[in-house]
Amino acid sequence: MGGTWERLAVLSLDVGGYTAERLEQVVSSGFVRVTTVVRLEGRDGAVGVGEDVTYDAEDHDGYPNALPLSGRHTLGGFSARLDELEAALPAGAGLFDRPPLHDMSRQHRRWAFESAALDLALRQNWLSLGAAVGLPYRPLRFVVSTRLDIRPWLALCPDLEFKLDPTPDWDDELVERIAATGAVRVVDFKAYYRGTPVDVEPDPALYARVVRRFPDAIVEDAAVTGATCSALGDSLERLSWDAPIHSWADVELMARVTALDVPRYLNIKPSRFGTAQALFDCIERARERGITLYGGGQFELGPGRGQIQALASLFYPDAPNDVAPAGYNEPEPAPGLPRSPLTPPARPLGLGFRDERGEDG
Repeated sequence: MGGTWERLAVLSLDVGGYTAERLEQVVSSGFVRVTTVVRLEGRDGAVGVGEDVTYDAEDHDGYPNALPLSGRHTLGGFSARLDELEAALPAGAGLFDRPPLHDMSRQHRRWAFESAALDLALRQNWLSLGAAVGLPYRPLRFVVSTRLDIRPWLALCPDLEFKLDPTPDWDDELVERIAATGAVRVVDFKAYYRGTPVDVEPDPALYARVVRRFPDAIVEDAAVTGATCSALGDSLERLSWDAPIHSWADVELMARVTALDVPRYLNIKPSRFGTAQALFDCIERARERGITLYGGGQFELGPGRGQIQALASLFYPDAPNDVAPAGYNEPEPAPGLPRSPLTPPARPLGLGFRDERGEDG
């Protein structure tokens, strides 16, 4: 599989311009999610799409509408063009006209344009991502991520699996009740989030309570300190990183600062990486080292959800991927949602995870 980015970087694309569309939706975490869909328009009529998953709604205001992106490029050349544009804007701003409220938003916006360019390049060359990198799409296992009561979901679909965020109100009784479902595959302690609605302060007592009752679950983003290491015990072998990872260099950095070896698991959220090159480099290096990867979502409201599903289907389809169809982000369970595993597309095109070629494809 080596050389994934090298295979993609030489793809040609011909850009005429772009537009941006703001999306909004109330999601299960109790806030109004805002994202922006970037539509990169080819001069041949093809359109490539990406989604900016920046979390601060005000950072979607005044979306840039005049970046000089038109012309014939290779995908690698287009990415280099974005580097030039970022360098020309205020320091720390990325592709914003001012520094965003959170640094990570710079990667989110960059990924929106990078993924749109990758989608357009694939479409203009009449390729799917799988065909371009020489991998088959496979049935996609997914889990549901929620902070709400999982019992209504299980009543609707008893075989659902979950990724849950333990919080300080998880007392012994609640932990026992959730553990009894046997449905939890990942517990996410969110120790590395700062200034977000989902921040959770490290709590050794909570860690010990949870890892004891979920002995087979992946343990994501637990703080690694003297006190918490004792609480985590043998579950350190199940440790996974998510929020701190924006490149393979971050994986190596976390291994050094925690005095642990590289983890057995990694949550891959493409928008955290900013560039396609950084994303595919990390995937390849992790696979070479035997790390189990699983996909993560960012409450995508538009095409970004299908794109992370496509990546998961190609590179880590059997893992507990937090890439459930968007209907699972609704505050209330609804019948008729797709079940896990998702059927892979038979005739895909571009970066998404659905059939688009039509009968003549």
